Amino acid sequence: MTDPEMLERITARRAELDELEERLVKQLSEVRAERDELAVAERVWQRMSEQLAEERAQAGSPVVRVAGRAVGLIPDRGPGVEESALPSDYQRIMAAVRQVGGPAACRVIGETLGLNTEARGKLEPLRAKLTKLADRGWLHKRGDGKFTVRP
Repeated sequence: MTDPEMLERITARRAELDELEERLVKQLSEVRAERDELAVAERVWQRMSEQLAEERAQAGSPVVRVAGRAVGLIPDRGPGVEESALPSDYQRIMAAVRQVGGPAACRVIGETLGLNTEARGKLEPLRAKLTKLADRGWLHKRGDGKFTVRP
């Protein structure tokens, strides 16, 4: 091999390596940019997860003021919402419906709770709470007006 031929091969190889280096630098830049984006996404996800956990903890038994009285809100039943999120009187109602063991009329639930069931008017507040629990997905209100706990 002559010297000019060797020099030509070296020059060609140097050009190939320069081109390869340029592609690798570009690819490395893209990898670093994507990695930076993933780091930002991870921080945002972490912050949102913490906020959601805090909101769920605070939503345990939300209370608002109505006409100067503290009134517990009934959360909708859904993933991650435990029965313990209900105000205590609603938790007792849920336990009473379970205790009856099947479709239960308002009067039977009232008796289980120890309420005066002789006067119809005394059961209306309980019926309203049962209906509210059914509307929020905690109970199922059947066509015959009886209630069961949703599985």
